[in-house]
Parts: sequence; structure tokens; C-alpha cells
Amino acid sequence: MRKLAICLIIYWVILGFWSIAQGESYLLAPRDVISISIWGGDEFQMKDVTIRPDGRISVPLAGEMEAAGLPADGLSQMVQTALQRYIKNPVVTINIEKYHTTRVYVFGEVAKPGLYEIERQHNVLDAIGIAGGYTKYAAKKKIFIIRKGHTRDEDMIRVNLLQMLNKGDTTQNYSLNEGDVLFITNNGKITFYEDVLPWVTAAFQIKTGFNPVDTYGNSKN
Repeated sequence: MRKLAICLIIYWVILGFWSIAQGESYLLAPRDVISISIWGGDEFQMKDVTIRPDGRISVPLAGEMEAAGLPADGLSQMVQTALQRYIKNPVVTINIEKYHTTRVYVFGEVAKPGLYEIERQHNVLDAIGIAGGYTKYAAKKKIFIIRKGHTRDEDMIRVNLLQMLNKGDTTQNYSLNEGDVLFITNNGKITFYEDVLPWVTAAFQIKTGFNPVDTYGNSKN
């Protein structure tokens, strides 16, 4: 537990410095909220502009623009170029007011199991950290990711947390997507259909009322 806490602290400190130095490298995504300031001629500002699910925004004079997948300064340049037809020497600044969140379920041997909304970064370490860290009974070589909509044993992604903590293997720090389940098993013997699937089923029922067992059945075939 202490090792995880130290690793998480180091991870977040490095991430903080990296974000400050490389903030422009963040790629905008749907549900991010931005503000757009435009100078040149009449100054005006657009506040609380939410990037739509299709990744686009609407800017007066510039029209519809693709925002998702671009860094903030890249979108600024695109808006600035589009406005040059109407405004002499426009200067455009875009700030990120709020990052989108990713909702994931963290179950099993963590201090506070449940549903969490993770902002911006949404990896395995982030999810374990926000859930209070793993317990002393956690099997750190047997952590599983169950992607949303995939409830078969063979669909699970196995994560070796010890490989990450002891050897710095960042390939084990998988990104989590909306609706994914992260399950930290205990040191005892587990079976997917008896120990893991009930948690996954509960997560689907809480979120959508959908029961994966009804669709996929209880057999492993």
C-alpha cells in the first residue's frame, strides 16, 4: 500500500509538471468546455463552449469547426485563419475551462469501491488512486479491465500492477474508457462468472438497466 502511495505521488507530481510544460499537447475531446477570446476590430468572447459529441463547435463568422483531436493552440490558429476574411489581423485565444470526465467502475480490493468520474487522465493508476488505493488483500498481479459491453471471460484485459510498480512497465497502465470496469481481485482463487461477473452486471444495471447475462448467457461458450 505504501509503495502504491509513493508511486502515485511521484506519478501525479511528474504529470503536473508535464502538464504545465506541455499543456498545448493535450488534444481536445467531446464534452471539454472551452472559452474563445477574439481581438481585432470589435473584441468579443465566447464562454462555456462545450465541444459537441460529434467533436465540433460553432463560431460566429467562422462557422462550424472540428475541435476534437486538436490542441487548443491548433484550434486557435484554425479559428484565426477563418476569421481573417472578416476581421483585420484577428488574435484568437482559446482556454480550456473544464476537461471532460470519464466514468469508470472500480470494484474489488480497493478502499472505496464504486463509480468514479475521472477528469482528463483516466488510466489504471488514476482509477486505483481515486478509489483510495488497493487493500492489503489485493492480488496485484490479477487486476482486470472489463470493457463496456464485453462480459465474457476471454474479453478481460489482465493487468500486472507489480510489473508497473517494480519495473516501471507503463504498458500496464491502460487507458480506461467510458463505462469500463476495473476489478482488483484478492489473493484467493477467483472465477470470472462467480466473482467478477456479478459486479459487472451490477454496473450495467446501475448505468443503463441492461443486464449482460440476458444477452450473453451464463455459459462460457
